[in-house]
Amino acid sequence: MPILVEDTRFQPLWWSAQDSVDGHRQRSIMRRSIHPAALAMVKRLKLANADGPVRTPEVPSAELMARWCVPLRREAKLLGYLWVHDPDGTASGQDLRSVISCAALATAYLAQTGEQSDQRERRRDELLQRLATGPDRDAAQELAYLEWIDPAMRIVVEAPARAGGWELLGGLSAHLVAPDPDAATSATSGTPLPVADLHIAVSRARLTQRALRAGARLERPTWDALGAWHLILSAPADLSPAAIHPGAQLLTQLSRADLLITARTTLELGGDVARAAAALHIHRTTLYYRLDRIAEVTGVDLRTGPERFDLQMALRLAALREVVND
Repeated sequence: MPILVEDTRFQPLWWSAQDSVDGHRQRSIMRRSIHPAALAMVKRLKLANADGPVRTPEVPSAELMARWCVPLRREAKLLGYLWVHDPDGTASGQDLRSVISCAALATAYLAQTGEQSDQRERRRDELLQRLATGPDRDAAQELAYLEWIDPAMRIVVEAPARAGGWELLGGLSAHLVAPDPDAATSATSGTPLPVADLHIAVSRARLTQRALRAGARLERPTWDALGAWHLILSAPADLSPAAIHPGAQLLTQLSRADLLITARTTLELGGDVARAAAALHIHRTTLYYRLDRIAEVTGVDLRTGPERFDLQMALRLAALREVVND
């Protein structure tokens, strides 16, 4: 009788010689997927909680013929399923006893490989942590060996973390990508880097995230799209916003934040009054009044003043320092 062993996600792990199989078995082995109707049957029969072999019915919509299922459990932990193709119901009591013996062997094997997998994942996490905090050639070489990483592969970091990658501390995730000079960069860390430079990708992702929190308006939320924000992020710690333009300090010291918010918004929109009024949800007349007040406080006309760029950079640095100090 054809036998198939699957993990808890119904991914095939081992199968016997298949003389005649149904569409479901082909889909499982060849495409590594399960039909929704077959999954519904598994849930309906509560196969994960079964104590022994369960004969499952035919599910025509999933091209699934009748068969036997034995859940593979070590104590209370479900490790997978063993399936026996038996559409005609010809399996005898002796056949089922053999199936149960086979299930016991499969359970022992999965338990052992599961422990090895857990150890491997822990070691991988340790290596990733070392690489995320600084250059470490030994960690990079061991990770490449552990994960069978092609030397041509590169790595990017997403912030916040995205599914399909390796989790990193601080809500980040690392993802391996194939080098493609023509591909558009969308990862938070920007252009893919060698795996050994994971710490650089982590730093870039965190800085990009910090700039976005400070109000950066980017075409894409990625390191490569930061533009002049690179200058702000690399500013020395002893450089104050007031040193770039004193108007930034004057605006941040006001008791109300409406002029500060208006100045930041208008400058980030290139002095476009119509867009600024829409973004601030205020009437254009109100915006003109605020712009006049900002000019009185800072000495800068946000629409035409030559010092607009200095004030904008100073306000960006002030916003970034607020984020850093949160």
